[in-house]
Amino acid sequence: MPIPSQIKTRLLKIEKQLDKHYGTPDRVKKADPLDILIGTILSQNTNDDNSYKAFLKLKEAFNTWDQVAELPAGKIEKIIKVAGLGKQKSRAIKDLLNYLKKEKGEVTLSHHKLMSDEEIIDEMTAIPGIGLKTTSCLLLFGYGRNVCPVDTHVHRVMNKTGIVQTSSPDRTFKEIAQYVPAERAYHLHTNMLKLGREFCRPTSPACNICPIKKLCDYGMKHNSPGEKRINTRVLLLDTI
Repeated sequence: MPIPSQIKTRLLKIEKQLDKHYGTPDRVKKADPLDILIGTILSQNTNDDNSYKAFLKLKEAFNTWDQVAELPAGKIEKIIKVAGLGKQKSRAIKDLLNYLKKEKGEVTLSHHKLMSDEEIIDEMTAIPGIGLKTTSCLLLFGYGRNVCPVDTHVHRVMNKTGIVQTSSPDRTFKEIAQYVPAERAYHLHTNMLKLGREFCRPTSPACNICPIKKLCDYGMKHNSPGEKRINTRVLLLDTI
């Protein structure tokens, strides 16, 4: 099990090497946090193209989230069908909007401005269908907090490189949370996501040409002769 000082050191080294390879991703600061949260719910277990299509269908059909809140879950399910898992996702969206309207008096996340990361995580993950990864995406993309969301790609990279030894994305998130370099969470998440899709795949990883091979425990032991996967466009949630 890596010790804390090693986690921080390896995160810094790998983040810098990824930045050198991919460049520094530009941030977009105009997205509405509620848009991002609902977009993240739609992105669960599907690809970027389908989740974005479902998001646009909702936005084009209704002017406000207040209007969506008035719909039965079945209606929402039909609109977002292209994103898959329509029943679960429509229920999660409906529960979220109902919670905001009932508990906060308005369909907005403006009350988060004065809340800490931990308080927002506790509040949002209490709503069925909204987990730690979804909430951490809200924190990073919606509020610009220094939080690194961990999906299956980031979890795989974190473990194969030896930064952590964990059994799930949620455990990885908790393990690295306090060691993410200041103001670098956006870069780290975005570039690790790209690496996980292009090189560090679950099968046939391209270790032999991976840009962080020399910093990776798995890559130094396995010279897997895979090929870089092309056309792996990443839709960042703050651009929706």
